Amino acid sequence: MSELVIVESPAKAKTIQKYLGSGFEVVASMGHVRDLQKSKLSVDIEHDFTPTYIEMKDKEAVIKDLKSRAKKSSRVWLATDPDREGEAISWHLAQILGLDITQENRVEFNEITKTGVQAGMSHPHKIDLDLVNAQQARRILDRIVGYQLSPFLWRKIRRGLSAGRVQSVAVRLVVDRENEIRAFQPREYWTIDAKLTAKSSRKVFAAHLAEVDGKKAELASGAEADAILQSLEGADFIVKSVKKRVTSRQPAPPFITSTLQQEASRRMGFQARRTMKAAQELYEGVEIPEMGAVGLITYMRTDSLRISDEAKAAAADYIRGAYGKQYLPASPRTFKTKKGAQDAHEAIRPTMPNLTPDQVKNSLTTDQYKLYKLIWERFIASQMANCQLDTVSAEITANNCLFRASGYSVKFDGFTKLYEEAKDGAQNDEDNKELPPLTEGDPLKVKSIGGNQHFTQPPSRYTEATLIKALEENGIGRPSTYAATVGTILSRMYVERDGKQLKPTSLGEVTTELMKEQFKQIVDVKFTAEMESDLDGVEQGQTDWVESLRKFYDNFEKTLENAEKAMDGKRLRVPDEETDEVCDLCGKPMVIKIGRFGKFLACSGFPECRNTKKIITPTKGFCPLCGKKIILKKSKKGRSFYGCEGYPECSFMTWSTPVEDRCPKCKNTLFKKGGRSGKLVCEKPDCGYERPL
Repeated sequence: MSELVIVESPAKAKTIQKYLGSGFEVVASMGHVRDLQKSKLSVDIEHDFTPTYIEMKDKEAVIKDLKSRAKKSSRVWLATDPDREGEAISWHLAQILGLDITQENRVEFNEITKTGVQAGMSHPHKIDLDLVNAQQARRILDRIVGYQLSPFLWRKIRRGLSAGRVQSVAVRLVVDRENEIRAFQPREYWTIDAKLTAKSSRKVFAAHLAEVDGKKAELASGAEADAILQSLEGADFIVKSVKKRVTSRQPAPPFITSTLQQEASRRMGFQARRTMKAAQELYEGVEIPEMGAVGLITYMRTDSLRISDEAKAAAADYIRGAYGKQYLPASPRTFKTKKGAQDAHEAIRPTMPNLTPDQVKNSLTTDQYKLYKLIWERFIASQMANCQLDTVSAEITANNCLFRASGYSVKFDGFTKLYEEAKDGAQNDEDNKELPPLTEGDPLKVKSIGGNQHFTQPPSRYTEATLIKALEENGIGRPSTYAATVGTILSRMYVERDGKQLKPTSLGEVTTELMKEQFKQIVDVKFTAEMESDLDGVEQGQTDWVESLRKFYDNFEKTLENAEKAMDGKRLRVPDEETDEVCDLCGKPMVIKIGRFGKFLACSGFPECRNTKKIITPTKGFCPLCGKKIILKKSKKGRSFYGCEGYPECSFMTWSTPVEDRCPKCKNTLFKKGGRSGKLVCEKPDCGYERPL
């Protein structure tokens, strides 16, 4: 009889089967097998929040097969993902299959490699009931909030709305940021910048006014700037002091879940769901020639920066061979994990540091390759030597004014030879150019000098990357929830994309204002973070999960009762968005409304006129098949794509963006493909024209 190993996905099962061999049978549960019933609360609040689980209907065949295989096996191993949710799935499987939960039948694989699988199988343990209870507590808490608060929103705003413990806080962050932007009052200020040269060099460098009469230069108007400029006419610019020093830049640490999602968004424009899908595939295993199925990265849901000694040694061997020993630090690097992190797994890293992205490129999809390259480069760079910079800062006097100039040159590139972390927003690198040789007392020649008007800028809207960063910094949610949270608030139309930015919809704003008035704690960032900490205490065996739920529910129940009284007979209206379009039935203006399936156009004369239309966003492109206009569309998951306005008669669609340029061969619309370093292509069949961007 063989031993049965149950994992969550077929891809993972295939990879692990290769390493365990013929004495084992590895099968997939296809994720969760039991859950709370959807049609009712399924939580007995009066009896210690006892949940009622049912076997999922779409898993009936899977469960039947697992029961049959378990009966024929000499032993059953539960090898679901090594996190809280994976532990809960193992517990549910044990209940369904009648396994003894006191038996050491739970195994975990931090990486799906031969070493990782062997290590996991050689260290079995009991199902961790603290982890199970932590997952149960979160699930029950979210069910209570969703099933008791959502009907209140239906009555007071609109049917079909939902509320969630984490999603409501995420929406509030976006709404609060939008309100900050609206309330922002720009303030005018001026700077004075000079372009100078030294006698010893023709190189022009920039210097900025820093002080006037020994005080910080703060110019509020053009008149003030003009007065300074007038006083500087014919002034001698003299180098007052020059400071030279060598500074070091350390590499960024290897990825954790949140930083991986942020960097993939900044560098490649990946949404969090897309990032995690590719990461899951890389973890579970990919077919590599001469190697077979192998997991290329460690487990991708983690908030720990810990790295094993073996991985550090492997990285050092690669760096020594590829770049030379001068690119190694004096001792292997360690990174401090932030307070409150679970530290259950290592940071996200390649399972085989010597396996470069180029070596596996032909075996990976485009998304898998891009993400593996990002993870591999970040990890290898994290184990490389510092970048050394020769920095120079100079102070320059002119009458009663003090100017400052700074610059640097790279003395030793270190880790930057391979990788540098991307930054949010545009970076102005003008001040970081290398300065010419300067000596104290040197006279300088003025090439130009002038005042520049500026206005203070409002805070930027969140992007998916910066929202995830804000959730992490505030302790809202956990690594496994970020992608799902962002996806939920978008799919439920509380938030929408404006390019890469996230902005609240009118529905999101009305709902958030109601929540802030009546359910202050639910959308309070600090309270939600404290609730997360309580649940982490359950996971660590320090807090009783029932007590944690009771503490929350007693206050929540009273708040809900008070809200019902305060809002008795009241109903809030979601304001419509005005448009220039006119109703073709009655001639009244059309407005944009938000329905269950997204935005649509409706006549402002409702209910007398019930005319509605789909919102069509035309582009400047034309269909290469029939010549009609190409319009912007949205998939069910919210992804943008382009299709022919003649659908369904014409089925043309593409993920590539139409541009104004025309194909020199056939005169049809060209499409931009592949991001910044992509190309323009013609999508007319049999044309084949393309050129780099």
